[in-house]
Amino acid sequence: MSPSPLNLRRCLWACLALTGLAACSPRHTPPASVDDLMEDRVALDGLLMKCNANPEMALKDADCGTARTASVRLAVQNQRVDLAKRQQEFERSRDALRQAQDRLRAAEESARKVDAYHLPLVPVDPPASDAPAGAVAQSKP
Repeated sequence: MSPSPLNLRRCLWACLALTGLAACSPRHTPPASVDDLMEDRVALDGLLMKCNANPEMALKDADCGTARTASVRLAVQNQRVDLAKRQQEFERSRDALRQAQDRLRAAEESARKVDAYHLPLVPVDPPASDAPAGAVAQSKP
C-alpha cells in the first residue's frame, strides 16, 4: 500500500508545526550559581530587586535563595577586606606612635646626659657665701 498524497501532506504539516513550536518555545536556562552571581553584580542586583518586589516569589523561587546566599557571601568578603584594611591602618599608626615616642625618649635622654667636654672650666657665678646678708666675709691671709 502506497501512502496517499493527502496523508503525506498532513504528516509533513504536522512535522513542520511541531518543529516550529519547539523552535519558538523559550529555552530553559539553568539558574545562576552562587559563584556566577558573585562575579556578576548587575545580575545579582537585578535578581534581588525582583525578589524584593515579589515576596511570594522570594519564598518559592530557587533563584531568590541563590541570590540571597550570594549577597551574604559578598557581605562576608567585604567585612574581611575591611577588617584587614583596618588592621593594617592600626599597625601603621601604632608604628608611627612608637617611632615618635622613641624620638622623644632619645631627645630626653640626650638632654639629661652631661657632656664633660662642653662644661665651663671656671664657674660663671661666684659661689654663694654662707654668711648672713649684713655680715661681711673676712678673708683669711
